[in-house]
Formats: sequence, structure tokens, C-alpha cells
Amino acid sequence: MKLVIIKYNAGNIQSVLYALERIGVEAIVTDDEALIRSADKVIFPGVGEASTAMNYLKERGLDVLIRSLTQPVLGICLGMQLMCANSEENDTPCLGIFDENVKKFNPDAQIQQHLKVPQIGWNTIGELKSPLFFDLKENSYCYFVHGYYAAKGEHTIATTDYVLPYSAALHKNNFYGVQFHPEKSAAVGEQILKNFIKL
Repeated sequence: MKLVIIKYNAGNIQSVLYALERIGVEAIVTDDEALIRSADKVIFPGVGEASTAMNYLKERGLDVLIRSLTQPVLGICLGMQLMCANSEENDTPCLGIFDENVKKFNPDAQIQQHLKVPQIGWNTIGELKSPLFFDLKENSYCYFVHGYYAAKGEHTIATTDYVLPYSAALHKNNFYGVQFHPEKSAAVGEQILKNFIKL
């Protein structure tokens, strides 16, 4: 099995590589179109700011490439947000794979609930509706770091509540996205990565 991690300017790539190594899987890190197209599975990681990342993808034609992939693709954190329609972060048009929009946490609601943004730390995922979550219990804990969220919509396959309920994971056709970091989510995250590899 050939697994590729897309190399671009917003990747949390090293920690993803370590997590895959722990479950005995090797991955190639590349931005080469032929290598990405020939992979059995593709991971699209991300940490950082939406508009800078989208500009980088567009300059290299990676935006068109990602949209055209037919094998299973997993977007992580910013990677998932970039797969949505639009992000309120610098009003950025994104890849449009998922119809959901990415929004900023409402500061008023956040203050009322005494919650800090960005959300940094462990939170539960529920309403699990995908083979991606095979063998996981409802309300399993995952590790989150983000100040923007994908609204709930028709592609939501898991939810989390922080300030408000939102999409912890999305799925459409061969595309999957998770807002949390499976590579930092201990045994739960390792199970999700194993499940993705088996898809």
C-alpha cells in the first residue's frame, strides 16, 4: 500500500509521520502530482492560516489536483477546513469539496461560557457515522487546536461541542476530514488512522 502525505506550506507533517510509524505504516511526503495520483491513500494535513495555505496550493496547482483525486483522502485540521466551501479566516474561498462553511467561534458566546479560543486540548467526539470510527466508542476523546470550525451540515459524520456544536469530521465520496489531530490523539487517533488505511 502506498500512502502519500501532501507536502505544502501548512503541514504538521512530522507528527503525522511519527503517528503512522507507530502503527507500522510508511508514508511518502511529496507535492509531486504523479506520486500523489498513484497513491492508494492520501493525507492532507494542515496547521496555520487559510488564505496563505490556499494561495500556496493554487500557485502549485495542488488545488485542482486535490479536487480531482479518486482514492481515499484524509484532511486533518486546517486540511479539513481547506476542503470546505469557504473560510471566514480572511474570507478565503476554499476547495469546495464539502459544502460546509468554516466560521470563527462567536466571541460573545465564548465569553458567556468562559471558554478560551483557540480551543486547545482534549474534547469528545460523538454522533459517529462512518467506518472511519470503527471500533470507537461514542464520546471518545481527541486532541483539538483551532480557532475556526466547520459548521454542521449534510456531510457531518461526527460532532464536537465547544462554544457550540460543530463538525468534528466530514465525509463526501472519497474525501474525509477531521478537525482534531488524530496523530496527537493517542489510541483513539491511532485507531482512526488504521481505519482510514483500511478504507
